[in-house]
Amino acid sequence: METSSAARPATQLPTDLHAAIVRRAREIYERSGKIAGRDIENWIRAESEVLSERKHVTRLSAIVVRLNGVQYVGEFRRVSAAGYTPGEFAKGDPVPIRFEGDQMFVRRRNGKELVTRIVKQVG
Repeated sequence: METSSAARPATQLPTDLHAAIVRRAREIYERSGKIAGRDIENWIRAESEVLSERKHVTRLSAIVVRLNGVQYVGEFRRVSAAGYTPGEFAKGDPVPIRFEGDQMFVRRRNGKELVTRIVKQVG
């Protein structure tokens, strides 16, 4: 697959992002039968896919829980939070939690657990 200057972005991308887009564009090129002349289409599609994936992967949220005078901050990915949304618990609500290593499991009202990674502990 050739990468023409027209297929390259006008602004500089971070090196890792650029490399991921190049890899994806090559995959698209190869999967579609190595049809020449679709460099720009392949690049645009690859860029869209990679940016979309990164958007979902990097979206982290946090929950803060106080237990016995210690404040725990647990980070979680919204896409794997089984429908949990920040604000589900009001300040002062009793929140059943358990710990395993660096993980905090928060029992929700619907019986499901929100799995978080403890990123801060104060107290």
